[in-house]
Amino acid sequence: MTDQLFQHPSSADLFAPTRRHFLRDCSMGLGTMALASLSAEEGAVSEPLASRQPHFAPPAKNVIFLHMAGSPPHLDLFDYKPELVKHSGEPCPKDYLEGRRFAFTSGVPKLLGTPRKFKRHGESGIWMSDALPKLSAMADDLTVIKSMHTEQFNHAPAQLMLYTGSPRMGRPSIGSWATYGLGSESRDLPGFIVLVSGGSNPSAGKTAWGSGFLPSVYQGVQCRSKGDPVLYLSDPPGMSRELRRSSLDTIRGLNEIQLGALGHPETRTRISQFELAFKMQMSAPEAMDISRESKKIVEEYGAKPGAASFANNCLLARRLVERGVRFVQLFDWGWDFHGTNPREDIRGGLTSKCSGTDQAVAALLNDLKRRGLLESTLVVFSGEFGRTPFREGRTSKGKVLGRDHYPDCYSMFMAGGGLKAGISYGETDELGFRVAENPVHVHDLQATILHLLGFDHERLTFRFQGRDYRLTDVFGEVRHGLLA
Repeated sequence: MTDQLFQHPSSADLFAPTRRHFLRDCSMGLGTMALASLSAEEGAVSEPLASRQPHFAPPAKNVIFLHMAGSPPHLDLFDYKPELVKHSGEPCPKDYLEGRRFAFTSGVPKLLGTPRKFKRHGESGIWMSDALPKLSAMADDLTVIKSMHTEQFNHAPAQLMLYTGSPRMGRPSIGSWATYGLGSESRDLPGFIVLVSGGSNPSAGKTAWGSGFLPSVYQGVQCRSKGDPVLYLSDPPGMSRELRRSSLDTIRGLNEIQLGALGHPETRTRISQFELAFKMQMSAPEAMDISRESKKIVEEYGAKPGAASFANNCLLARRLVERGVRFVQLFDWGWDFHGTNPREDIRGGLTSKCSGTDQAVAALLNDLKRRGLLESTLVVFSGEFGRTPFREGRTSKGKVLGRDHYPDCYSMFMAGGGLKAGISYGETDELGFRVAENPVHVHDLQATILHLLGFDHERLTFRFQGRDYRLTDVFGEVRHGLLA
């Protein structure tokens, strides 16, 4: 058979040694040297999530990112525009519309001033609306940014832009970059954990916490706040913990043989994740059990043990950073206030949606502050873009008040972790259409968050397809005016 194959001119190629075989079998040890070189280039370590030092001493060690998926109507929460209220119901000035397109609005829409009541809060005098009564009491701990902007006006691309620095799939998320750069301080929980509420994943799906081209050990692990934290975490019937340990030891030996032969980073990930899963069988149920908290704390958050809610997730976020989890990302769906139904009305609908969120976020900040964790924990509260200063086109003639997607300017806030507290940074024009002062692009936000974690965002890179990639791509500037 072999002789017959070699009679064909191309058949000899099937038996020629590949480069991998040559390096493996070469007696001079070239394969070992090549593997060592590649491992050094990729910054490989024996334990991928081992705690590592950043570029400089950071004020923040952990991040809790609260994402209001769908994007809150910032003009009804943080950015008070008396002139917009004054001209509410009038046609939108054409110079704001020329050359622009919107998700669901065409023609000349009507301006929509907020129906909410605003006033200044705290010694800092930050403007906030009556939709956030409990959070307003925390005004002097907040760093409100009113000049955020992005290029994306649809949910999935905007969420990807915010978390990965690109509106297209395939890039690592900010939580993955953080754990890639810093590792984790927890030995028995993932370094990057995701919690979802509101009945739906974000529009960008699980790519919003994916690791992209980074080794998959750095991707976010989605946990549930009801039932087993992770599916299949418990041993099946008939499997004792001793038998599980013995099985994993055998699997680890096989994986280490493959790692030594091929040196693939995903094999190292597999070894690490099997070990982590074994540890999580003991640690995760305890960490995710909020019934262990005092009744006072549970009530302060508005949480309900055994249920699934944003309030539960906020309490879990505090428990997780206490245990050394580096990055906790909370997604809460239901903030897409178009006005297509009463739940999306910026009056009663927004009051209802904010009620649990306002209480839970205020409780989280207070809780972190009491425990001395706010100084080292960066809390971020944001949507993926803003909402228009005019009525959404499809619902413009109805009784429900709603706003369309708007990328040019929006508001968010952060707290703790080395920020200058009690400030309002940036401004929009008198009608809320354009950034008028201190613009902050999403790449600037990413650069600033990485700076607070101790990184020069231009130096935190990973080589992929022949070039070095970073979260901020080739953009982004640290906004030093936000820093303490």
